[in-house]
Amino acid sequence: MKDESIEEGDILVIDKSLELIEGDLAVCYVDGEFTVKRVSIEGDTVWLVPSNPSYPRIKVTADNDFLVWGIVTYTIKKNRRRR
Repeated sequence: MKDESIEEGDILVIDKSLELIEGDLAVCYVDGEFTVKRVSIEGDTVWLVPSNPSYPRIKVTADNDFLVWGIVTYTIKKNRRRR
């Protein structure tokens, strides 16, 4: 998720009480797996949009087991001191 400035070892702070709005970075549960994606809402269609443009958007349909688990509110950066 380096395109979101999220690197390995960083900690995401998730707020489960927030209502999803267009463009939120969210932790989503889709068909048995968790993922962190931007959420795009187009009419009645929800898209999970990866930050890396090399990956395709994911269309959420009624056939998916889908849940917005929470909204990312903060990223706590890992201390990356060199030895």
